[in-house]
Formats: sequence, structure tokens, C-alpha cells
Amino acid sequence: MTKPNILIVMVDQLNGTLFPDGPADWLHAPNLKALAARSVRFANSYTASPLCAPGRASFMSGQLPSRTGVYDNAAEFRSDIPTFAHHLRRAGYLTCLSGKMHFVGPDQLHGFEERLTTDIYPADFGWTPDYRKPGERIDWWYHNMASVTGAGVAEITNQMEYDDEVAHFAVQRIYDLGRGKDPRPWLLCASFTHPHDPYVARKKYWDLYEDCEHLLPEVSAFPYEEHDPHAQRIFDANDWKSYDIREEHIRTARRAYFANISYLDDKIGQMMEALAGTGQEAIVLFVSDHGDMLGERGLWFKMNFFEGSARVPLMIAAPGLSAQRIDAPVSTLDVCPTLCELAGVDMAEVMDWTDGQSLVPVAKGAERTQPVAMEYAAEASYSPLVALRQGRWKYTNCALDPEQLFDLEADPHELNNLWEDPAAAEVLERFRVTAAARWDLEAFDAEVRASQARRWVVYEALRQGGYYPWDFQPLQKASERYMRNHMDLNTVEAVARVPRGD
Repeated sequence: MTKPNILIVMVDQLNGTLFPDGPADWLHAPNLKALAARSVRFANSYTASPLCAPGRASFMSGQLPSRTGVYDNAAEFRSDIPTFAHHLRRAGYLTCLSGKMHFVGPDQLHGFEERLTTDIYPADFGWTPDYRKPGERIDWWYHNMASVTGAGVAEITNQMEYDDEVAHFAVQRIYDLGRGKDPRPWLLCASFTHPHDPYVARKKYWDLYEDCEHLLPEVSAFPYEEHDPHAQRIFDANDWKSYDIREEHIRTARRAYFANISYLDDKIGQMMEALAGTGQEAIVLFVSDHGDMLGERGLWFKMNFFEGSARVPLMIAAPGLSAQRIDAPVSTLDVCPTLCELAGVDMAEVMDWTDGQSLVPVAKGAERTQPVAMEYAAEASYSPLVALRQGRWKYTNCALDPEQLFDLEADPHELNNLWEDPAAAEVLERFRVTAAARWDLEAFDAEVRASQARRWVVYEALRQGGYYPWDFQPLQKASERYMRNHMDLNTVEAVARVPRGD
């Protein structure tokens, strides 16, 4: 049986509420809309953790942060944790990454045989939060509201430079795979950093949203004192008191964010064109690591379990899976077992340690019974937070805060916490029992604190004397590119051409 090629397109901080059934009609995203038309579209998909590194480690491994130990953006992703790249490579796949995955630690591959670019973020422990110092802001790397007040138009930025490179190398690798020099099936992950803030876009995409009717949030900002304790911690971590956020800032930031979705859509179109042009077929999976609140309730960025932050787009176009919308809640934890099933790869050896489940049966009509679990233990938290989504309900808990229970069908904006409502007492108790069976919050807190303390010692030690960072350095073998004198020119020209000439 021929194993299918797989293309994963991962984006960063894309709000899943903008993908109720593929991209919202008003988004200028023709390539994503074409992909959606042939995909299983999971309308209620959630990140495992609403922050880059923990969310991505969970996406790759199918394990929650409490298992991986990747609690925040400076926690090491251990080399002994199998990822979908390991599983498929073990089964004979060529595995390749172009772009961001925010691996922290000396292992910058985690099962990928090839990595075409470096990462956009550092690989060391320098971004470690510290639960021993609640309320401390580390200004040089914490988010702040300058991303909103400084939003606008630019022709090039740090992030555009990065994503231009990610797309370039991904497209070139697709062309090279089409040459057939390597007979193995392949998995290519193209992972972009947009539409992650700062909210700055190229004018050609900015102009698409001149008359956009969605430049203001559906739920306006409300006073700090009326927010839940964790939301207040996020405001403080984002240094909100130092900025005067006006309506013009909100409109500009959201417009640039939408423009960057269109920017990404062009990149995706380039990859689809390269696939089609070289006559290659591949399963295509589109996903984001987490969302962005985009000013809803006055909140920006991520770091919480509200829909804008925790809900992500997830679409899979694969032979044998009928294009359809599925409303059952699912998770990015499910990606690893799903890819393995689609590739015919057995995960039996590690399924006892896996928090996800394959989405193939769900896509074929099976009922999803397992609740979706989420965790957060990074900046703006002082103790771990956990959440469960099942059916119409979402439940959150933290040792420091009142519980939250939302009925998302009746209250999609999560404005009415039902945790003290007698009518919801039975539902609340059911979630309490389920959460207590899954998590020991006191032990979780102790593990996070120990990890943070260890990393602070190691980071401060390694910054003394000679500094040898773990950041990935892409290798290009110039002597093996284009035409060199140990090659036959006729062979080089013939093999490089796709489709082949006479």
C-alpha cells in the first residue's frame, strides 16, 4: 500500500471563531476557501494550551503540557517524547519542517529529518516565568499593548521577512520532492508566524479590508474590575495601564490582522500551485497553534480559555474523508494520532501516554465522547489553569480563582458564568468530578514551580562566560546545489525538470 504524502500548514495565533465553517465569507482568502471546500472542517477545535511553545509541543506529541513539561515559551521539549514526525519517520517517511515550531532546548528537530529555516524565537530558557514573583513583568519579552497602538502598514517587518522565507523554502522543497529523487513518502510542515502580532501588514493586503464591517469587537471592553481574576492578570502582564487604547487603534489592529490572513492565503496558494504543477498529491492539514482575542472584552493576544484565544481552525483534506463540517469539540492533541492513522502508522506503543484521539472515526460519523482538555501554566498565571470543553459546555478551574462554567450555545461570548447557578449545579458537579480525576492541581503547581526554578539556575549559568545558544542553524550544501564539476550537466538538467522533457 502506498503511503500518502502529507502537507501540514500551520499558522500562528489565528482566531478559530473566524473559521465557523472554513474562512468567514468576508475574509479575502480564496485559497483557504478552496481548501475548505474539499476538507473536513472542525468548527470547534481547541488548542491544548493557548501559548506558542506549549501548544505546539502538544500538537506534535498529542500530550498535554502536564505530560510534556512544556509549560511555557521557555520550557524544554524533551527529546524522548515521540512526535508525529518521529512516528512517520520511523515508518519510512521523509519528514521536513520549514518555519516556526518554537522548540526550546538542544533538540531542534524532534523527529524532523530536515529543517529548512531557523526559528523566529529563541531556543533557550530566557523567557521563563517565575511563580515565586507574582506580578513581575519582564518587559523585554512580555507582550505589551504597543502591538495594538503601533499597528498599521509596512512593506517589510521582522515577521514578514521570516514568513517570506518559510514559504520560499517550502515551495522549493515541494518542487524538489516532485523531482522524485527520494522514493519515500513525505511529510512537509510549513509553519508560519502570521497573523501573530505585531499587527502590521503589507499595503496590498491592507487595502482589501478598507470597507470591512468587522473592525470592532462584538463585545466591547469593560472595566478592569469586572473581569475575572485571570483576565485581570493578563491585563497587568500586558502593561495595559501604560497605554491609551482608542477605537482607531482597535480598528487598525484588527484590519492589519485580517490583512495578514490574506497574506498567508497567498503563501498557501503558492504551495498548492507547486503541488499541482509537479503532479503531486498530498493530504493537507491546516491548523493554528492558538487564537487571538482581538480586542474582545478588551483582551488581546491569548493566554486564556475564552473562545477567541483557545479556539483554532482545523481542516483536513484527505482521500476517503468526505468534505463536511463537524461541530463536535476536538483538539490539536488529536492531530498526532490522526496523522498516524491516515498514514497507516501504528501508535499502540505510546497511546497509553497520549491525550488525543484520532479524528478519522469522527470524520466518518463516529460520536466524539472524550472531552477536550486544555491547560495553561505560563506568563500571566500564578498557578496552573485547566479547562474542559464537552458538548455545549466549557468548564475552567484554577486553585486561585472561582470556577467558570459557560453554556456556549446560549452564551457564545461567555459573559454569564453559571458556576453559582443552581440550574447548572448537576453539570458543574460532573465537570468537577471529571477534572479531579484528570488533574491534581496542587501537584501540577509544584511541578511547574520546580521546572521554573531549575531553568532560572541553568539560564543564568549558561549566560556567564562563553555563550553557545541552541538556536537552529540551517545547513545548505553549496557543493550539491545547481551544477558542480562532480556532476553530469545533462543529468542535472534532466532530473531537475518537472515534468520531464523528452
